[in-house]
Amino acid sequence: MIWDWDYADHDRAWLIWIAAAVVIVLGVLELRGRDAMASFLSPVMGRRLSTQASLGRSITRLALVFGSLALGVVALMRPQKPNDNDTADVVRAADVMFVLDTSRSMLAEDASPNRLARAKAEISDLVARLEKDPGRIHRVGLVAFAGRATKVCALTPDHSFFNTILGTVDTTTAGRGGTRIGEAIKVAMAGFPASRGAKVMVMITDGDDQDPYSEEAAKAARDAGIRIVAVGLGSETGAEIILTDPKTNAKAPLMYEGKPVISKLDRKSLEKIALTTEGAYIPAGTSAVDLDSIMESHITPIVNAAEEESTREIPAERFVWPILGSLGLLLAALWVGAGAGERRAP
Repeated sequence: MIWDWDYADHDRAWLIWIAAAVVIVLGVLELRGRDAMASFLSPVMGRRLSTQASLGRSITRLALVFGSLALGVVALMRPQKPNDNDTADVVRAADVMFVLDTSRSMLAEDASPNRLARAKAEISDLVARLEKDPGRIHRVGLVAFAGRATKVCALTPDHSFFNTILGTVDTTTAGRGGTRIGEAIKVAMAGFPASRGAKVMVMITDGDDQDPYSEEAAKAARDAGIRIVAVGLGSETGAEIILTDPKTNAKAPLMYEGKPVISKLDRKSLEKIALTTEGAYIPAGTSAVDLDSIMESHITPIVNAAEEESTREIPAERFVWPILGSLGLLLAALWVGAGAGERRAP
């Protein structure tokens, strides 16, 4: 039953308040419509001409709409059933958390079409390679960061779901300007399970770090058994940050005190973070990332060196049932609305 489930994204429960607000607004509009009809028509003419639903039907319809939205929120929370029949034992698998810089400096176009778009494409390609790794099932997750960090996708074996979430990420995802790598590492660390096993953090950024505690965060990751593979994207000589007007698609450089802002790849800070965790630094620069090298030289050895060979259980996803329930309640609400009543004979 639903109360036996665990939720991978339980922090999305606040969306239920939005569902409640939507239903309240619909209820207010319903009452205003009734008052307007009553002031315009007499009760006799109202019964003859109006097909307005009875108060009981209206309440029922609103309750069904709320139930549909609530089950939609449950589905977004990604319910899972641990210890179910579809759980799987995974041999020598890795948990790979991608940490993606979404600050505006990633809009620099020294990497085509820009750093952020290139990073998302490289992540998608690397996930495809993980999916084809023979005999292994890798879980992947995503943390986006700028001036703050947020977990966008919890660790999941569903790579299609991951790619769908990845496609929605942009420079507004983290919600605050700047680049705080230390905070991103801490949020990503919290996304790993406490159990032992191969844990890899793949960080893609231009390294324009403004966090004084990044090295401390890297040491904490090392102590937790997490390796960081830092991919430095962008030019060390610097490039202008190009902003695109969403209405006109016109492009213009980001300006500060009358001068265009130049973003440079900070290689040294990324190298220090990676080496602190006994991971690796990949100087991608402005060219395509050598994904085969990352797999063969870094991720695969980390997986093979994992202390345990398996015992990790992957809980069965249960979001399908809330979605089906939500659709069922929505159809029921439409049916109740369609049967609102026919014009009554005089």
